Amino acid sequence: MNDTSFEKLRVLIEHIEDAYAPNTIRAYRKDMEEFINYCDTVGACALPAQPELIAEFLMTTSKLGIKTSTIRRKNSSISAVHRLSNLPDPTKHSEVKLALRKIHRALGRRFDQAYPITRPVLEKLLAACANDIRGKRNRALLLFAYDSMRRRSEIVSLRIEDIAWGSEGCVSILLRKSKTDQLGSGQWIHLGIGASYAVKDWLDSARLDAGFLFRAVLPSGEITEGLGDGQVGRILKSIGRKAKLNEDVVAGISGHSMRVGSAQDMLVQGASLPQIMVKGGWAKTDTVMRYVERVRVPVFSMATGA
Repeated sequence: MNDTSFEKLRVLIEHIEDAYAPNTIRAYRKDMEEFINYCDTVGACALPAQPELIAEFLMTTSKLGIKTSTIRRKNSSISAVHRLSNLPDPTKHSEVKLALRKIHRALGRRFDQAYPITRPVLEKLLAACANDIRGKRNRALLLFAYDSMRRRSEIVSLRIEDIAWGSEGCVSILLRKSKTDQLGSGQWIHLGIGASYAVKDWLDSARLDAGFLFRAVLPSGEITEGLGDGQVGRILKSIGRKAKLNEDVVAGISGHSMRVGSAQDMLVQGASLPQIMVKGGWAKTDTVMRYVERVRVPVFSMATGA
């Protein structure tokens, strides 16, 4: 029934390619395809869709054991596909809003936070890195991710040609585009001496002078042309197992773990929320607050300054 809807979606995805981040387009495609398949099971049209149908879809999805953030993303994808297709947005209807409120009240809005890789955990991971080519890549990735607090998609997009080598050995690298800079104005990332040395050691050992900064290392030792953002979390988990971290800790490690841990360390060291947001490239304060809310910040005496 919805063959036409699938075709409309295919044409739309091709049309918006390069206008949005790859992860955003993947979410639009995946979520809308799921919705279209649901519409087929109930014999209804998916594009355009009726608000009552979307409400039913969201309520049905909420019983599958997924998080409310995932359900909100599905709703946002359906909304975006309609708007980008020059159709009225059915997700603005009161029926859809009521369904979301019911889901939020039933499931709550909490999210599973990535295990924070703070400095003590980072030191354990670094100690587990061998001195071979993969170990040097891992050391550079760990220190760069912690020092820069950048998203995994941003880290794997960095190019060697965009590195500026400072006179004192410190590295700066141009991040051409980020989640909060979709137009590509660019932002310079400045690394400390430890991360800078690790990056140089990796590049020298791998004999790389152009292309992507971080790459996969095959079991044979061959270095690939790049690294997928999904591989970052798997690399961190692998290092965690080598460091003999508790398996529950390893299970909680993801590509966000470095951002969370570094943000928490900055807060403990006295950094302000705006400073943390600028370094990590966050646009919304509530996102950062979720990352740092579990941190116990030392209380200093106003009288003694101790």
